[in-house]
Amino acid sequence: MSAGDDHFSEQQKRYLEGFVSGSELVRSRHGLATFAETLAARGIVPDLRGKTEAEPIRSGPDAIHLAAQDRLVAAGETLSAEERAKREKNALDMWDEMVARAGAGEFPKGADVFRYKFHGLFHVAPAQNAFMCRLRFPGGMLSAHQLRGVARIAADLAGGYAHVTTRANLQLREIGAGDAIEVLTALHDLGIVNRGAGADNIRNITGSPTAGIDPAELIDTRPLTRRLHHAILNHRELYGLPRKFNIAFDGGGATGVLEDTNDIGFAAVHVRDGSANTRVAFRMLLGGITGHGDFAADTGVLLEPDECVPVAIAVVRVFIEHGDRTDRKRARLKYLLDRWGIERFLEETERQLGRALPRTPLEECEAPPPAGRGTHIGFHPQKQDGLCWLGVVLPVGRLEVAQMEGLARVAETCGSGSIRLTVWQNLIISDLPLERVEDVKREIEALGLDWKATSFRAGLVACTGNRGCKYSASDTKGHAMEIAGHLESRLELDQPLNIHLTGCPHSCAQHFIGDIGLLGASVEDGDELVEGYDVFVGGGFGPEREIGRLVYRGVPAREAPSRLERMVRAYLDHRVTPDESFADFTRRQTIEELLALFEDAAASRTGEIAGASR
Repeated sequence: MSAGDDHFSEQQKRYLEGFVSGSELVRSRHGLATFAETLAARGIVPDLRGKTEAEPIRSGPDAIHLAAQDRLVAAGETLSAEERAKREKNALDMWDEMVARAGAGEFPKGADVFRYKFHGLFHVAPAQNAFMCRLRFPGGMLSAHQLRGVARIAADLAGGYAHVTTRANLQLREIGAGDAIEVLTALHDLGIVNRGAGADNIRNITGSPTAGIDPAELIDTRPLTRRLHHAILNHRELYGLPRKFNIAFDGGGATGVLEDTNDIGFAAVHVRDGSANTRVAFRMLLGGITGHGDFAADTGVLLEPDECVPVAIAVVRVFIEHGDRTDRKRARLKYLLDRWGIERFLEETERQLGRALPRTPLEECEAPPPAGRGTHIGFHPQKQDGLCWLGVVLPVGRLEVAQMEGLARVAETCGSGSIRLTVWQNLIISDLPLERVEDVKREIEALGLDWKATSFRAGLVACTGNRGCKYSASDTKGHAMEIAGHLESRLELDQPLNIHLTGCPHSCAQHFIGDIGLLGASVEDGDELVEGYDVFVGGGFGPEREIGRLVYRGVPAREAPSRLERMVRAYLDHRVTPDESFADFTRRQTIEELLALFEDAAASRTGEIAGASR
């Protein structure tokens, strides 16, 4: 066949390009000519050698991303390093290359560290010279069979534990370089496809954790989270966004999902039609990113349930075309909305969608009662007669292998085999007969877990921390447990209290929305730099949404438990009524007034200790 002959279709050529990419790695190590060089010389595949940044192949689902990059390059802008990495090689075409690396026991290097995240694999050195693998569960829903399978993977191929994340998800840690592919294929065998679980993609779709069983809910969100999950998995153009993207569905039940902290939030409401009848629809919120100080804004758009998924995809496509690909710090959806305003953004979304978006004033909608605080913990009656759900308390989201296996057994033998992860870093077992409650309590306690929690522990949220994340400045999970233990041993609290610890400004634990939020920092302590925190108060979400205010900067971690103790003591001593929340207490004071009250509480406590010692 001469170099000019062409007997391959475009689809076959694309397949061959993917096939040879992994082979190149192995052949180049042995000094052999790569297949790509051989095939390109014969005209079978395009010759990519010498391609410049502005000359990638433009075809198929990648075209929308390349066109967006081209516009910026033509305007004289410089693409970020991550955008250049995506432009040079599509991370979804790396399977053979990843297999070769795993066979050689090698971790990725350079830009491939970023590309591996498209497959849910994070090389987390120097915190751990290992992979972390992030999974995907639409709406946080999984089966007992899947949890047992994850436990087996954790035992055989990872560190023997899993973490529940603040996106109702699971992470496996301490995965060796040679085991990465086996972990991915074992997950796929369980029906867990985690493609796009990291990097510049749409992350795990969250939904109401008690969907379908909550007596208070307006609508079951499970069909919507599942539909959007599979739409993402099967539309390659929805990968490689300007930055990561979060979407949540709130069905109006008693257990919240923090939809207003997402890039897109769908919030269920009752809509009056002028008569006594109402229907359930979703209001669309856009631009939430509390780590950058913003909640999602109501757009005025009201959608029927079946409209949510296509509208979400249209929103994402607008973000793909127009999001910032030059400055990673300003590449989230919020910044495009800041630049354009919501109305222009909606006009572009309508162009993508091919139709107008219906607008409805807020006053024509009836919002459900606010989600409860603490309903993710303990036993609660379901809408199904004779059944209840149990929110299991997990120590800052950590699950050992034996605990995962035990929880799967409880779900199967006492319930329907259904398990639900929550954004509060715990899990729910549903469909438990009321007559089995005492049996379930004993089973949970035998696993070293609990079915009840103090006010300090029920709302305790912590990111991975520096034991497993290179960005974290502090051991958030360890310090969270120390804080909870300290407060429980000294104080009794009759109101819910959310304490959020996050190790870096990425704010995975959303410190700004906690009653008390702690942001990890390196702190000067004498002549040393030690782990510590900046402390915020008064955050909230939902109807009580508020970004927390800074009260203390640079508190050494060893002082954090006593510092929080004096803050809670001041609240207990000075709240105007027994029902006043900690957030309301802090919001009605200036920072200076709060600091004075906190110091008075410290002095009072010192006096009590001195008196007791005499």
